[in-house]
Amino acid sequence: MLVVPQRRAALEQLVLHATRLRIPIVEVEGGTLTSIAGFDGHQGVAVVVEPRSFATIADVLGRAEERAETAFILVLDSLEDPQNLGTLLRSAEAAGVHGVVFPTRRQAPLSPAAVKASAGAVEHLLLCPVDDLAGALADLHVHGVRVVGSEAGAPLTARETDLRGPLAIVVGSEGQGLGPAVRRRCDAFVRIPMRGAIGSLNAAVAGSILLFEAVAQRGGEERPRQPDESEPGPESPPTAHESESASTAEEPAPPTAEEPAPPTSDEPAPAATRTKRPRRPRASGTAAETSPQAADTTARTDTDAPAQPEADYDALLPDATPAKPARRRSSSKRA
Repeated sequence: MLVVPQRRAALEQLVLHATRLRIPIVEVEGGTLTSIAGFDGHQGVAVVVEPRSFATIADVLGRAEERAETAFILVLDSLEDPQNLGTLLRSAEAAGVHGVVFPTRRQAPLSPAAVKASAGAVEHLLLCPVDDLAGALADLHVHGVRVVGSEAGAPLTARETDLRGPLAIVVGSEGQGLGPAVRRRCDAFVRIPMRGAIGSLNAAVAGSILLFEAVAQRGGEERPRQPDESEPGPESPPTAHESESASTAEEPAPPTAEEPAPPTSDEPAPAATRTKRPRRPRASGTAAETSPQAADTTARTDTDAPAQPEADYDALLPDATPAKPARRRSSSKRA
């Protein structure tokens, strides 16, 4: 990877990622990088890669079969501006196009400017350059692909045309539009309705509108994204410790104070209605104190039986009368 020293601080994250991937980092001057890249629109960084490999018509149709989708192809007829080429490639990849077919002659080259305008789409698309564009359209006809060309004077708009099924959309050049040989291979022509004073759109804009109109008619299902390193992978099966923890968490919680515990075999079921607790005796440590079992038995009453009077705990208390005369006698002595 080539990096301009003045831009290394701004590209720190990129440089660190390349270092983790064991990609060599070479610092070069800005003028050197411009001459290597072939244009001055770089941002201070470039990557040296192997020569690009191109696809064939069979490869494009094969990708559609791999995805279990009907063929969706973009055909470019002699575009002149590399920026328009890159923008259309970006729109094609975002729309789920299976491949892009373009002529090898009289066509804007896949230059660094076009690659930059595609925002990385060229690394995901199948690019299919052909020597005879009209002959390539004839091959698509053989495989059942319908060819639809963009034409400003077409009788039907893209919305009024059926763009479902195997489809190839042809976008002409900025100045001349579709060539005569390509026009003869088209099955239908569509236009974009214009409401303003401007009578035409940029080739990249017009082609992008047609692509996404076709996506809307074909259902517009989003293809699942490919997982990357930043996204969590599939969940692994739980371990024995996790399974034991999960089973423990699923056990019912013990009953709270508001929810009575289920009755045992030795005890009768508690009443459905709430009962009044007996008053606590004022004396403690005497033989008249009731045990917890007795209090619990007293608390449980039958809903159908009449309410029992509360126990008179005062009657159970020991006689405290002798203590009072004693206090009175001591008072008389002090007097």
